[in-house]
Amino acid sequence: MSLPPNPFAAKPSRARAAEKSVFWVFRLATYLVLACGAFVFGDIVLKGSGTVLHGFKTTEQFPYITNTFLFESPESLYVFEHDGKKVEMGDKEYRAFRESVEAKAKLAGQPAPKFKAESYVYSAGGIWPCIVGTVLLVLGSMTIALTLGVASAIYLNEYASDGKIVRYIRLAILNLAGVPSIVFGLFGFGMFVIFLDWNVSLLAGWFTLAFMVLPVVITASEEALKAVPKGFREGSLALGATKWQTIRSNVLPYALPGILTSSILGIARVAGETAPIMFTAAYVVRDKLPWDVDKFSDFFFQGVMALPYHIYVVSSKIPQNEYTERVQYGTAFVFLGIVALIATTSIVLRNKLRGSYKW
Repeated sequence: MSLPPNPFAAKPSRARAAEKSVFWVFRLATYLVLACGAFVFGDIVLKGSGTVLHGFKTTEQFPYITNTFLFESPESLYVFEHDGKKVEMGDKEYRAFRESVEAKAKLAGQPAPKFKAESYVYSAGGIWPCIVGTVLLVLGSMTIALTLGVASAIYLNEYASDGKIVRYIRLAILNLAGVPSIVFGLFGFGMFVIFLDWNVSLLAGWFTLAFMVLPVVITASEEALKAVPKGFREGSLALGATKWQTIRSNVLPYALPGILTSSILGIARVAGETAPIMFTAAYVVRDKLPWDVDKFSDFFFQGVMALPYHIYVVSSKIPQNEYTERVQYGTAFVFLGIVALIATTSIVLRNKLRGSYKW
């Protein structure tokens, strides 16, 4: 016995066929974007990891192994032939090797051999100063941005009355979120480098990057504060707590996961910016690390190398060849790893706080 047709079943029509076609267009577009992203990241990981792995060397001292690409400074690469073999050496190693060969020839009473070496800028050594500078810039700028941003969000959401001035302030914050990063770089250059006479320094870079991500931090933090139920505030105030005690004990702990979400967004933007640090904090080459200073105050008033600026320099400001290409991919690979590590730390902390504070 056959069942009667379902009267509520969807009937074929042109509208449903068009809707299905649009669905597949959106689906294929999504897969295309994912495929392109996977290809780009896969290419960086594949080629960049090769550069990092190639940098492992054995040493005569503990820990008996090191990675020249991760823990040495950038150097020029010298490529030459010696005893019929093609040899690649960094600047320091090449100079020491040349001096030793010339000394041996002198002791043997023979003329010093002539070296016909080709040099390639920034194609040897490593990126250790760039890693240190990037981590310092991210940590310092996010500390300033979170401090100022959370304080501003608390004032706007908990203390300020909803008047015209506050609405204009919120509108200005939203507009600032869309300002190009190079404008913030020029602002930081004029304000911190020239007017306040901080010169090209960590401090100037910190405040420039912090102001750049401040709109994102304020907006996300304010939304996190709004998500906390009003009953938490009313119950605390009814028991005799002050306004600040209520915010500190009954609002902020429950808003922290959302605030950490803003920090993740800020880290992703701060770490990848080149224009602001190019004007305010970054050097092309700096031999000394930030802590190699005579006075503690000098730590804040010195420039640093940074991974995004280093990628910009080796990709566009020097002659391109097979040696600079591997430095580009290796630097990009390490850069992505550092950003992912910092963001993952924030995500883990956010999830832990979400598990601790539930309502």
